[in-house]
Amino acid sequence: MRYLLLATVLIITSCVIDPPRGEYSLARAALEAAREADAPKYSPGYWHRARTAYRKAQNFYENKQHEDAQEYFKRARIFAERAENSAHLARAKGDEY
Repeated sequence: MRYLLLATVLIITSCVIDPPRGEYSLARAALEAAREADAPKYSPGYWHRARTAYRKAQNFYENKQHEDAQEYFKRARIFAERAENSAHLARAKGDEY
């Protein structure tokens, strides 16, 4: 009986995922960089997708759904990076004319 209880505890604790602090920080930094590049103005589509994914990730994080939070922080970072790059390109094209 003790061994069964111990085995159950080990299985449950091995399924616990650590909070995705690194992904959280990277997503936040990517959003800040996109904001500084004027992504809300020059790349509103990617900016909106990045902000939406970031908000979802924060909700998952607060509810201790770390696997989902990790995925959405990753999505937020990717969309924020695309928004930043797109904004830089749009600003560069605007400067040419």
